[in-house]
Amino acid sequence: MRRVSLLVALAAALLGVLPGGAAAAPNYPVIGFGEQRPGIFTNAHWADLGLRDVRLLVGWDALRYKWQRREIDHWMEAARADNARVLVAFSRSRAPWRKKLLPSAAAYENQFLAFRQRYPDVDQFIVWNEANHCSQPTCHRPDMAAAYYDVVVDACSYCTVVAADVLDSSDMAGWLTEFKRKARNAPKIWGLHNYIDANRFRTSGTKTMLDTVEGPIWFTETGGLVRRASTSPIKFPDSPSHAAKAMDWLFERLVPLSPRIKRVYLYHWQNQGPDATWDSGVLDPRGRPRPAFSVVERYVSRAQRAQRAQRAQRARKAGR
Repeated sequence: MRRVSLLVALAAALLGVLPGGAAAAPNYPVIGFGEQRPGIFTNAHWADLGLRDVRLLVGWDALRYKWQRREIDHWMEAARADNARVLVAFSRSRAPWRKKLLPSAAAYENQFLAFRQRYPDVDQFIVWNEANHCSQPTCHRPDMAAAYYDVVVDACSYCTVVAADVLDSSDMAGWLTEFKRKARNAPKIWGLHNYIDANRFRTSGTKTMLDTVEGPIWFTETGGLVRRASTSPIKFPDSPSHAAKAMDWLFERLVPLSPRIKRVYLYHWQNQGPDATWDSGVLDPRGRPRPAFSVVERYVSRAQRAQRAQRAQRARKAGR
C-alpha cells in the first residue's frame, strides 16, 4: 500500500495536482515589451493586447546629449499618455567614443540622480543591461555592476530595482556569484535575458539562474529571433516561423519552470527597419502581425482569463 501511495503522489505531482484533488495554479507572470519606438503606444494591436509594461533602454550618460534627451522625452510623453508602466534599463554609452567607458560609481550616481530629477515618475530600474555580455564594459567587472546597484538602492529606497541583468551564457553563474559577493545591499529582483534557452529550445540557462540566486526573477528581455546580421559567436536559427516556435517554448516550457518568474519582457514590438542587425519583432516592418504575435496574443488571453477567474473566486470567498 505504501508503494501504491507513493506512485499516486508522484503521478499527482507530475500532473500538477495538489493533495485533495486541487490543480496546481499555473504561473502567469506580468507580460510586457522592450521597445525603443514610441509608436507602440498608439498601435491598435498593442491596445488589443491590453498590456501596460514597457522597458526602455538608455545609455547611462544619455542626459549629457541633447539628441538623446529629446528622444527620451518624446518616448516618455507617449508612455504617460498611454498610462504605461515604465522600466528603464541603463546600458553602455551611445556616444561612439564612450561605448567602452566603465564609469566610476560617482559618475554613475551623478547621471542616475539627473535622470530621476528629469523623470520623477519613473521608479523601476535595471542597473545595467545584459551586464555579463562583452559588448558591455561591465563584462568582466561584476564588482562595478554591484557598485551601481548599491548607488541606485541608496539613492531611491522606494524604487523597484533589478539588481543584475544577465544573458544566459556559460559565464552567468560565476558572474552572478561575484556580483552577490560585492553588493552591499541584498538583491531583491534578478533580470535574465534567456535568448539562448528560448531559441535553442533548452531550459538549462534559466535553471542555472534559478539555482544561483534567490528571490524573484524577471525575464527582462527574451523572444524568438526573426533575423540577425552580426558576427556574434552565439548562433541562433532565425525566421518568422522559428520565432513563433521559440515564443511558444518560452511560454510553455520556460515560464512554468518556477513561480519565482514574475515578469516577462518580450523584445521587441516591431522590426526596426532594413538597417537593423537584430529583428525579433512580433510585427513586421509594415506593422502586420507575425506568427509570434499570435503566440503572444493566445498566451495573454489565457492569462487574463485565469486572472479574472482568480479574482472572481476571491470575491466569492470574501462574500461568504
